[in-house]
Amino acid sequence: MTVRLGTAQGAGPTRGVRLALMHGFDLSFQGVSIELPPGPQRLLAFLALRARPMLRSYVAGALWQDSAERRAAASLRSALWRLNRAGRPLVAATANHLQLDPGISVDVHDVERLAHAVLDEPPAVRGLLREAGATLSGDFLPDWTDDWVLIERERLRQLRLHALEALCEQLTAASQFGLAIHFGLAAVAGEPLRESAHRVVIKAYLAEENHCEALRQYEVYRRLARTELDVEPSSSLKALVACLPGAVHHTRRAHDPRRSHRTTQP
Repeated sequence: MTVRLGTAQGAGPTRGVRLALMHGFDLSFQGVSIELPPGPQRLLAFLALRARPMLRSYVAGALWQDSAERRAAASLRSALWRLNRAGRPLVAATANHLQLDPGISVDVHDVERLAHAVLDEPPAVRGLLREAGATLSGDFLPDWTDDWVLIERERLRQLRLHALEALCEQLTAASQFGLAIHFGLAAVAGEPLRESAHRVVIKAYLAEENHCEALRQYEVYRRLARTELDVEPSSSLKALVACLPGAVHHTRRAHDPRRSHRTTQP
């Protein structure tokens, strides 16, 4: 059985249906949002992350963990019934399995495809730049707190940040410093305490011989790490700027004994 929700004249069953999960939930058809209650939203989001049909019992247990088995199954049936009022086919269903209709476009799939293309095939980067900025930004369902959402959010966040750092490094190697720094700073914005993100930005500044900017970026991270984590930059990060004019002031200031043992004179 397939949950059929109507077909636009002259169009395929799910042509034009878009499920956006980055930045927040949004289901749309040809650019027009489709309103759904929370239960059906969670069902679609859960199925969108699975590439194969899932057992009904598994889906019900994962989405309604605090309910008894019968109650969870009833909640799943209710969510499927509500989806039947959305106006388009969204879920392929059998007596035992559920799967998101494969014709639906999902932004999470775009994130994964682009990130893996960047990480696995560096020569293809140039053709991906136009979509990279928008696709690799934003968190997965940021206002949802389900356990499975938290796990997927972190998985996708790590994938995005690694892809942004790789873009920065690859563009630096190609002497496209403006774009390199753009994507590197996007990684920094995604996690300001991530040393590897600051490192690729510093390397980009150094490659274009903007030593002042490199030192400034180092100092930004040094202050954040010391304030938020009570740690110092790694020795490898310090080594990047150690030979630059003025670097001694930046890299040794935290270890100045006069700062840690200074006393107030009466």
